[in-house]
Amino acid sequence: MTYLAIGIIAVIVLKRLLGGGKVASSIVKQKLESGAMIVDVRTPDEFRDGAYPGAKNIPLSDLSRRLGEIPKDRPVVLYCASGARSSSAARAMKQAGYSDVINAGGLADMPS
Repeated sequence: MTYLAIGIIAVIVLKRLLGGGKVASSIVKQKLESGAMIVDVRTPDEFRDGAYPGAKNIPLSDLSRRLGEIPKDRPVVLYCASGARSSSAARAMKQAGYSDVINAGGLADMPS
């Protein structure tokens, strides 16, 4: 195996271990049906322009100081505009002890 191949495999494994990668829409739908809390990590201006029904706006920049607003005993579905900020939020929440957190991707990826 080349060093490049080993590096690529390492990146894939780390992404999966750390969580945060966008999940399939069927998983998002299942979490929503089971009563997951929906958290929009976009800015307040983006949130005001349109959000997923029932979502709570906790911008990524505020997440660490507002974690107390998110219960640890309930599934959490995160989204943003593209999935990048929600990926960061999912990793941060898992490191903070949240076990059932998924990144749904962008608002357009949320089920209708």
